[in-house]
Amino acid sequence: MKSVFAGVSMEESRSAGSRPTLKHLVEAYERHIIEDALRAASGNQRRAARALGVLPTTLHEKMKRLGLLRREAEDTAAMALAG
Repeated sequence: MKSVFAGVSMEESRSAGSRPTLKHLVEAYERHIIEDALRAASGNQRRAARALGVLPTTLHEKMKRLGLLRREAEDTAAMALAG
């Protein structure tokens, strides 16, 4: 079975001589799940939080910790320019 997180498989990271830490893997997984929930909720954080079963404040803090708030602001700005 091949596990892939953050675009790098476990096998690739081992062959490169480094092994991902549990913290890195958990963060990559959380980032992926939150991004999917936000996409499904059309960017609405309250709906995404409800779908994930967490409070909106918890989702906001996780997004902040994972650097997703900055990315979301950049995506919004890019959409405004393109629109």
